[in-house]
Amino acid sequence: MFYNLGRKVGPQVRKAKWVWQSMTGTEADAIKVENDVGRDLAHEVRRQLTPDGKPEIDNLLGEIGPRLSECVANRYRTFSFEAVKGGEPNAFALPGGFIFITRCLVELCGGESDEVAFILGHEMAHVIRGHAMNRIISNSAISTAARITPARGVLGGWLRTVGIQFLESAYSQDLESEADKLGVRLAAAAKYNPQAATRLLARLAKLSRAPQNFHLGQYFSSHPAYETRIKNINTLLRTINR
Repeated sequence: MFYNLGRKVGPQVRKAKWVWQSMTGTEADAIKVENDVGRDLAHEVRRQLTPDGKPEIDNLLGEIGPRLSECVANRYRTFSFEAVKGGEPNAFALPGGFIFITRCLVELCGGESDEVAFILGHEMAHVIRGHAMNRIISNSAISTAARITPARGVLGGWLRTVGIQFLESAYSQDLESEADKLGVRLAAAAKYNPQAATRLLARLAKLSRAPQNFHLGQYFSSHPAYETRIKNINTLLRTINR
């Protein structure tokens, strides 16, 4: 299955793997092919997950996203932010800066700009630090594709096979902690209240212990413990506020 799948994956992934693992490609080259990969995947995500289309949420993302993006030091990086429908609170980042968040996660934040900014900043960090791209090119199907000359423009076929769940799967806890720290820094640089991150996490911790067994889904269960995240963020905030 993986051999046949690899033959169908778009050539930009093969090129991306080569650029990322060699010294001959420039930073701009690497980000361009990463964006190509992300664009193909984003097209398939939109096919599998219904765009939300709620004006209030679109406006919220349209206000927060550009402010966060302006604080990214690497000017080659671009980002887009889209809300999708979903039964669980969730957010994930695709290579190239395509960020998706479910309406119910925005609602868990109470539509609070500072809290949503932390979530979006966290996902942007996975792109900036290379976590999103590394996860794609390290997948066994993609690794096979890197050794084959494939047909063009069908990266979505790979995503249809492995499923959206692959994009929603957990990073290591070290990478999640790294994303927390950069997400907080981005929110603070964009003039959002970075302390909102700990407020959100404390509220989610309380919900997770609620007697009615409120279900927060895979997105939060796969991250480090709430108490650990809050402690690490508070430590970071003390250094930022000095």
